[in-house]
Amino acid sequence: MRVCLMIEGQEDVTWDQWLALARACEEHGYEGLFRSDHYLSVEGRRERGSLDAWTTLAGLAAVTSRIRLGTLVSPATFRHPSVLAKAAVAVDHISGGRVELGLGAGWNEPEHRAYGFPFAPMRTRMDVMAEQLEIIARSFLDESFSFDGEHYRIEELDALPKPVQRPRPPIVIGGRGGPRSVRLAARWADEYNTFSASVDEIRERRDAFAQAWRAAGRDPDAFRFSAMVTVLVGSDEADFRERAAALGARRRQDVGSLVDGLRGHGVAGTIDEAAQRLRELEHAGVQRVMLQHLLHDDLESVELIGRELIPLVAAVG
Repeated sequence: MRVCLMIEGQEDVTWDQWLALARACEEHGYEGLFRSDHYLSVEGRRERGSLDAWTTLAGLAAVTSRIRLGTLVSPATFRHPSVLAKAAVAVDHISGGRVELGLGAGWNEPEHRAYGFPFAPMRTRMDVMAEQLEIIARSFLDESFSFDGEHYRIEELDALPKPVQRPRPPIVIGGRGGPRSVRLAARWADEYNTFSASVDEIRERRDAFAQAWRAAGRDPDAFRFSAMVTVLVGSDEADFRERAAALGARRRQDVGSLVDGLRGHGVAGTIDEAAQRLRELEHAGVQRVMLQHLLHDDLESVELIGRELIPLVAAVG
């Protein structure tokens, strides 16, 4: 199993903290560093700030050399698809071919209202995402194209320069296994990423995506399925409980219910417990895991995972 770190950048992650996290990922064996793409705290903490996702990735691309970088995921509601494709290509060039573009329909209505982004009903947002997927994917190709949709019109575009990665940077669709998002990913994307689910639910979503992938006539050897899961580990039970207390205080959440939830749906506990959960996810068909690290200033935890957990699960697959 391949392991990446995922950071909720809208919860007041500073540039210095981004630098430290990226350097820790490079040093301690993570495949990549992914970040959310939000402009307001999703925990309702309006005093928290958020650096723009793609600007952040461009900066990190210039100061890293190994790890992959991407969004998990960028809302289709935030940017015109030509702008998003251009940002991804820029980061691909800056990084020397290490970017991945995660895309979703957008869901956080308060930040849309605050920043003035239209927030249409879900069906319309899915329509927008479908058009964006096609436009972005075709923008990466070595040919011009036109597109005439309900939401976007493109005329004889040959977007230059082309990406460093060939045939294109990986496109990742994030979703909870809805039939339409699965079909869109099977048609236009390179990977489906799911979240907020039990191991059994993740297995069902993987199977649904595999079926859609086959129906779309895609190469079975190119199939990619991943999951984002919250991580909280300690070197022993006492260390885990100490970190759980810190996370509970940050999120204003009861520690007992937090621990129960993490052990039920996350990668949590001691290193051995975390390794067992990752093995369960791998057996459910997860090829890559994005560990959602909510204590973003806890670099010791990032190092612990890289030093003790990643070698255990790498040996499994």
